[in-house]
Amino acid sequence: MKPMLPSLTFELPVRPDWVYEVKYDGFRAILDWTSKGIELTSRNGKTLLPQFPEIKEFLLKHEEQFKPYLPLRLDGELVSLENTHKANFSAIQVRGRLKSEKKINDQATRFPCRLMVFDLLLLRGNPISIQTFEKRKEELRNLFIIMGFDLDSDPYNDQLLQFVNAYEDFNELWEKIILYDGEGIIAKYKKSQWEEGKRSIQWLKYKNWKYVSCFITTYDKTNGYFYVGVYRDEKVYSIGQVLFGFKPEEKKALQQTIKQNMIREDAQFIYVEPAICLEVKYLELYDNQLREPHFDRFRFEIEPSSCTYERFIFAQKNLPADLEITHPDKPLWEKLAIQKADYILYLREVSPYMLPFLKNRLLTVIRYPHGMFGEAFYQKNCPEYAPEFVQTFTSEGIDYILCNNLKTLVWLGNQLAIEFHIPFQTTNSKGPSEIVFDLDPPSKDYFHLAIRAALYIKEVLDQLNLIGFIKTSGNKGLQIYLPLPENTYSYEDTRLFTSFIADYLISKDPDSFTIERMKKNRGDRLYVDYVQHSEGKTIVAPYSMRGNEHGGVATPLYWEEVDESLQLISFNMENALKRIREQGDPFNDYFQTKQLQPFGPVLEFLKKGIVKKG
Repeated sequence: MKPMLPSLTFELPVRPDWVYEVKYDGFRAILDWTSKGIELTSRNGKTLLPQFPEIKEFLLKHEEQFKPYLPLRLDGELVSLENTHKANFSAIQVRGRLKSEKKINDQATRFPCRLMVFDLLLLRGNPISIQTFEKRKEELRNLFIIMGFDLDSDPYNDQLLQFVNAYEDFNELWEKIILYDGEGIIAKYKKSQWEEGKRSIQWLKYKNWKYVSCFITTYDKTNGYFYVGVYRDEKVYSIGQVLFGFKPEEKKALQQTIKQNMIREDAQFIYVEPAICLEVKYLELYDNQLREPHFDRFRFEIEPSSCTYERFIFAQKNLPADLEITHPDKPLWEKLAIQKADYILYLREVSPYMLPFLKNRLLTVIRYPHGMFGEAFYQKNCPEYAPEFVQTFTSEGIDYILCNNLKTLVWLGNQLAIEFHIPFQTTNSKGPSEIVFDLDPPSKDYFHLAIRAALYIKEVLDQLNLIGFIKTSGNKGLQIYLPLPENTYSYEDTRLFTSFIADYLISKDPDSFTIERMKKNRGDRLYVDYVQHSEGKTIVAPYSMRGNEHGGVATPLYWEEVDESLQLISFNMENALKRIREQGDPFNDYFQTKQLQPFGPVLEFLKKGIVKKG
């Protein structure tokens, strides 16, 4: 079956009786499940299951639930989900080209793709496709509810079949597309019928274009493409070529101008000096080239020298109109080439992995208004000049910021809040949401003590069947997390466990570890601060940067990385994002673990031990 396709529009598709969905960037796929089995077919009729076996595996796990609704046909987009509103086009392209079954299975396990389902075409063998889109969508929603599936897209959960919500309000969804750097929106007429194989004007795609000011370097006489570039380190840097978007008279005038001003010509190309500036809209950079470039307008008012690579990179991520980034070129570190714009982009990119840990936590930030070149200060109270979208929560007379969305995170970044510190519980919890061990050696030269302590603690956790996660502090130590179910345990309960671990470490190696609170009495031993885990205390959030000279990041680790070869200096802003892209997020399963954590039996055992001692 050939899918129904949307038509591209450059006009805002806000109309009565239309709804709006996230446009995910992946492989269009139709899922058929009949008595003959499961098929997942691309828009070109290619079978996708050999490349994406995780989808079939997930469906078969729920076969009994699906059986009453077969034969079934679903329409969707197969994606590598980066965040709730964005798919990673590059990642799924790589997956689609894999040939080795071993590599495919490894990727399917480590980075499972998801089928984002937006339409229902066949249910119990009945052709739902003859109904209006509005009715099909309602049937699809009901099916997901009956299956017990979540209705919200989520890159963190293990549900590989996800429902694509339809929004009544275009602006509500568009703001999220901008914030999460999504590809765009599909607008659909509620009464539209399914039209197999047709590119319909009842479905419209409206894309989240990025804009770059660049100059023409070359004209290809064989195909009409104009090659464009920017200046990088005072040299011309090619960013691709553009063909579409010109009016016939614009293209003709441009060709004549290039011929009149050429510096050389060969059989295929005409070359010119950087002089003709234009603005090109595109979706993203892919293999260092503009993806889906379209001419937007000439920029006669600017000089080619203003078309720089730095401006190009910063403009890759659109920001909402009410989020102004001030002084984007301000340097933040003395020995690191990090400008304010780089930091803002880091927060945007890391937000899907950082925001879940900030959500509903009373936030304390350390701000560096002059970067590392001036004084820093702690900020707990929300300033009076904060925009209306910044949520707050009052506790003990302090009006704390709740960083519950990307907009607030970017605003805080613009305020040069570099460090994000959070308590061990949310505003909705009456007790600790996790246990955290802060393994802080006396100096960075004694980082090996933090590694040794972490490995000793891991031995205990494994013996007790407890699930722990580990990250760097971004400074000179390591931190171990044990997620806990909400509203279940008290700080008195968790103190029993933290003091037990502290005693265990000291018994294993009293020359390396201590609970001595006086610094002068610790010597070169690592202080095991089990008292720090208490109400009102804070810990640096995962993926927060630190205000130290090497620009450290509190980076989640895989346990197999924790050995004597671990080097803290490598966990910085650039590498934190590179690790996520190449290895995934080690804290990916953190929140699912909360309900699985078998802490109750351990606590009962510790309480019995106290009773016996008494």
